[in-house]
Amino acid sequence: MGGLVIRFAKFITRNWSEPIRRLRAEIGLSPGGDPIFEGQFSPELVLGLFSPLLIIRGTDWPRNTRTTGFLFYDKEADQTADKSGADSDMPGKLERFQLSGPPPVVFTLGSSAVLTAGGFYRESVEAARTLGIRAVLLVGRDPRNIPAEPLSDDIALFEYLPYSQIFPRAAAIVHQGGIGTTAQALRSGKPMLVVPFAFDQPDNAYRVTRLGVARTIYRHRYSARRAATELKTLLSNTTYSRRAEKVGKIIRAEKGVAAACDAIEMQLRR
Repeated sequence: MGGLVIRFAKFITRNWSEPIRRLRAEIGLSPGGDPIFEGQFSPELVLGLFSPLLIIRGTDWPRNTRTTGFLFYDKEADQTADKSGADSDMPGKLERFQLSGPPPVVFTLGSSAVLTAGGFYRESVEAARTLGIRAVLLVGRDPRNIPAEPLSDDIALFEYLPYSQIFPRAAAIVHQGGIGTTAQALRSGKPMLVVPFAFDQPDNAYRVTRLGVARTIYRHRYSARRAATELKTLLSNTTYSRRAEKVGKIIRAEKGVAAACDAIEMQLRR
């Protein structure tokens, strides 16, 4: 049964490794095995592209592992509006909103969980209203994520915003716990409420909660009432903001790309 599951997984993910196969062909290497399922650990160098703050080195790690710090991807969004008009004049709208009041709480579900958001944004709007706080909703391109009821002037809605533009100016961040979003939230130095959906997200939620910068509500328990309760704790207990600021300084000082490049160049020289 296990073998059947593995074969099925390889079939549905067969295109994911195409960029790796193209790169190997360009530099004269054989296609090799599927890097998702085999050959992940080089006998010469393994790079852990994450902060050592998040993950303590395990005794079962390959001996030649080098932890570099996070690598950040923050592509600018397409400035054109979709049918909803949610992102029309995005930079100007964001700047006007940020200048019109205190820092907002940002609600986002990253790049994958946003496709199955369910009632997340509806409950988030109600939580913000309950607390009387300002909020930014990053809803993606699924029109079902746009709350049906009219939003007040204290709640702004966008399809997408580069996290580097909005997270550092937030009061707190509510997100799904994907590793990219988690890294950006840590770098911003702001406390966070994690709502893990699947995959590595529960583990990431556990780790940032252990760091003292976050609280967690699992997806099936996420409601306006619970979100409001957890956010009230995050926003009123300064221990979270002080700890998040300290962690943020450490993350920002890590040069993940440079450390990874240095490690690769050193290995090539050997």
